[in-house]
Amino acid sequence: MKRFSLPPNVLVAFALACSFPALAQTPGSIFRPVPTPDPHFNNGLFAAAASSPDDIWAVGESVIHYDGTGFTAFQPAVNPGDTFGEFEGVVDFSPTLAYAAGNVTDSSGLSNQVLEKWDGTQWSVETGPAFGANLFPNLKAMTATSSSDIWAIGDLLDNNVGLLYYLFEHFNGTSWKATKILSNDAFLLGASADARSDAWAVGFKGPENDSSRTLAMHFDGSKWAAVKTPSVGSGANQLNAVLALAPNDVWAVGFSTPVAPPSQVATLNLIEHFDGTSWTIVPCPNEGPKSIYQSNRLFGITANSPKDIWAFGSFFAADGSGHQMTLLLHWNGVKWSLARSPNPTNGVFLSDLLFAGVVPSKDNVWIFGVKDIPPHSDSLAIHTMIGASTNKEP
Repeated sequence: MKRFSLPPNVLVAFALACSFPALAQTPGSIFRPVPTPDPHFNNGLFAAAASSPDDIWAVGESVIHYDGTGFTAFQPAVNPGDTFGEFEGVVDFSPTLAYAAGNVTDSSGLSNQVLEKWDGTQWSVETGPAFGANLFPNLKAMTATSSSDIWAIGDLLDNNVGLLYYLFEHFNGTSWKATKILSNDAFLLGASADARSDAWAVGFKGPENDSSRTLAMHFDGSKWAAVKTPSVGSGANQLNAVLALAPNDVWAVGFSTPVAPPSQVATLNLIEHFDGTSWTIVPCPNEGPKSIYQSNRLFGITANSPKDIWAFGSFFAADGSGHQMTLLLHWNGVKWSLARSPNPTNGVFLSDLLFAGVVPSKDNVWIFGVKDIPPHSDSLAIHTMIGASTNKEP
């Protein structure tokens, strides 16, 4: 789909003041939708980061910033001839320092990565690792413990020999360095770090949407290595996001499928936990499924504390109509439970998905995603500043 583009580094004139009327809140939910700007044809939000309650970035097909009163849209930078695609990751250290990673279509019409830096005024393209001819990097997530310890992860296709690699790019405060590890048919989708010697990346290996298995890679301060993770059933399993709270407290979320194709069944929420020794599956609920169409999928996870964690994504309608609604699960330190969440899309087709979350201060939870309104998509933000204990479960 063609996107409307603006001149580089031009501030989009969408500032939503605190007096702007809030969208209607869903009965029984502590979250409410918050108005967001939609400067492009497509505006889905896939990643978020914050340095404070007054400095929050949400990025994806568009780039928006919250300053404590409302959201403003900003234009990402691109090199001459490149076309911006989307940011897949962002890290935020202060109102004058943030980094984002994603992908563009370069001047030759091929997919390529982009790394950008925010200096308090505008986004500019960073000089990242150099790749040779017919090497195609694809960045899917970012994480950081400080401004001198930043990871961007994804995959690297070597079209010269037809091989696929895991791609780990690290910024030490001065320059970016890339590390590749042969992966074959495997992809990384999410990343999180709680220390320089404790970083995680998750995804899947094997045929996607067929018989894929969960995947986790760990960085111990010197090297990345695979760590065994469980999968459920014989169908597709996938981990989309990871949250490292401590070396012995790491969560990952995604979905599983009871049986592989050609059988058709609903996918189910999948939540796994690492206790410092091994990964185990933690029981969690689903919406339904009341039919083969009512798939559940978790795309992101964020935490207010180790005993107050939110996982989120979407679920499909049971009637096979293709409608998708936001999906929200909460961990209270003992168990996961379903929680009510808003679906603010207006129109005949409902397709609201949640992808990224951030907690810039206690009980201050933001979750971002997409409102699909064919033929394009708009940004979605929901917010609460109320303790999770007050949330009413369905």
